[in-house]
Amino acid sequence: VEKLCNCEVPLRPQYIRVLFCEITRILNHLLALTTHAMDVGALTPFLWAFEEREKLLEFYERVSGARIEDIFLFTQQFASRIDEEMLTNNRIWKQRLVDIGTVTAQQALDWEFSGVMLRGSGVCWDLRKSAPYDVYNQLSFDVPVGTRGDCYDRYCIRIEEMRQSIRIIMQCLNQMPSGMIKADDRKLCPPSRSQMKQSMESLNHDFKLHTEGFSVPTSTYTAIEAPKGEFGVLLVSNGTNRPYSCKIRAPDFAHLQGLDFMSKHHMLANVVTIIGTEDIVHGEVDR
Repeated sequence: VEKLCNCEVPLRPQYIRVLFCEITRILNHLLALTTHAMDVGALTPFLWAFEEREKLLEFYERVSGARIEDIFLFTQQFASRIDEEMLTNNRIWKQRLVDIGTVTAQQALDWEFSGVMLRGSGVCWDLRKSAPYDVYNQLSFDVPVGTRGDCYDRYCIRIEEMRQSIRIIMQCLNQMPSGMIKADDRKLCPPSRSQMKQSMESLNHDFKLHTEGFSVPTSTYTAIEAPKGEFGVLLVSNGTNRPYSCKIRAPDFAHLQGLDFMSKHHMLANVVTIIGTEDIVHGEVDR
């Protein structure tokens, strides 16, 4: 909607958005990796990681009043808590993942993979770098890319992405500017109560906004680099304040379609490993 209306979002909320996007990325990868490990047979990482997830979820519960120092302290300590010894160099873990569910770069592109599933096959494509949004173009971070395109590569990428998310969060905390959190456009954002008491124009804007809404022109496709891949929304307007059409492009639908060719010539037990590395949420594939 912001893109359709050419709404310029202030810098401070852009930093806040990026900060919580990266917290969400860490939350997602912790859940994906540890449930994947549990499916393969390793229970301990699941229990340990959920303790760290609870600390992050507290920030969501207190998002309207959480202190920046709490997030800063967590990000400083979290990187050292990523215990790779339990999985990364574990002989059994590598036997279950290496050369399993291999996807070439061309196959990943043909099946419209995105996110970790695409980068694991050696394609360096991340919307935060390729088509930057919010303030990602002002932040420094690396995009990890795989070489073999197997389940183990995708596991390693998720581990490294959590470290890069910590790096981004630290920059957001250090560079967070002061200022407004809403766009200064009274045709899109309602004025404050104090402004309505002092200005008749502000009162009129508030009345029209809550009775008529705002008109949205044409259409747009906007995508972000979600933890699971490219999450896009095609929004079509008919000129009113209600969308004519809204089509959501979720990454898991494309990834699940690749399960058939990824599982060929493998043991049945390896299908569990492949599904785990795809990080599927079945609510996204319901059509």
